[in-house]
Amino acid sequence: MYKVGILGATGAVGREMMKILAERQFPISELRLFASSRSAGKVVEWNGRPVMIQEPSEENFRGLDIVLGAAESDIARLYAPEVVRAGAVFVDNSSAYRMDDDVPLVIPEVNPEDVKLHHGIIASANCSTIITVTAVNALNAISPIRSMVASTYQAVSGAGAGGPVELAEEVEALRTGKPVQPKVFSHQIAYNLIPQIGGEQYEGYTSEEMKMQNEGRKIMHLPDLRVTCTCVRVPVVRSHSISVTLRFDKPVSVREARHAIAAAPGCRLVDDLGNHEYPMPLDTSDQDLVYVGRIRPDLTDDNGLTLWCCGDQIRKGAATNTIQVAELLIEK
Repeated sequence: MYKVGILGATGAVGREMMKILAERQFPISELRLFASSRSAGKVVEWNGRPVMIQEPSEENFRGLDIVLGAAESDIARLYAPEVVRAGAVFVDNSSAYRMDDDVPLVIPEVNPEDVKLHHGIIASANCSTIITVTAVNALNAISPIRSMVASTYQAVSGAGAGGPVELAEEVEALRTGKPVQPKVFSHQIAYNLIPQIGGEQYEGYTSEEMKMQNEGRKIMHLPDLRVTCTCVRVPVVRSHSISVTLRFDKPVSVREARHAIAAAPGCRLVDDLGNHEYPMPLDTSDQDLVYVGRIRPDLTDDNGLTLWCCGDQIRKGAATNTIQVAELLIEK
């Protein structure tokens, strides 16, 4: 049995972690929940027992085996050294340590062996990266992926708990003729698409768009992988969708791809255009598999394939992936 903490326990991902730890029957003898001073002292119920929320500190981390990070990157950077000094392993969902050379970046279905390389901190990837790489990794095993062209269609809950609230409020405001006043998003999201997630980082690409290339290279051990990505916020409550065109070193047939994805861990093949069967956000929400479909040849490159995938970005794209990493830790 293990003593486990959650840093950022009151946020959307932290609450999901609590739920998934119970669902997956993670062997816990003690659960400690950490949040800001505003929440400290409050009591929540987990798995039929009361747990009091504490403020994070090195002293309060002592005795824990694993701390799951569900806080923003600045909070993760502030407390990760304290977690390590206290003797626990920090498995972080934020972007704080993903590109640190000394920190493994892990998707358990893709590079589980990298867990062994940790020095007290392990990073979990960006939600869209997790969904996409889980979908395409089995194809990379057939022939190395040379490049990807991706467009993401990211749900409003990816912006935090305020995203779905703002979408619902805007829909109601528009229905009743009231003015829309965006706060979470830079523009009205109801009945709209916003082709920017994150700030500008490189040559007009946003920070969110560059994660697909930088993290994908590290996770799949493809240092020369090239990615062009466009990230779009869409008026969907939950589950991200990604359109991906892959170029390989050698041709991969549609039949090979379907067979590989159907057998790939963490994936479900849903690919029957004639019967209107393909991955959709409504079907992939509140579960942990990445659905993959619309697999077809790339008409611009004989070594290319195009596919569509969907996954729950709060679960597999964040909370579940982090807990799966913790499961690898206790297995190894």
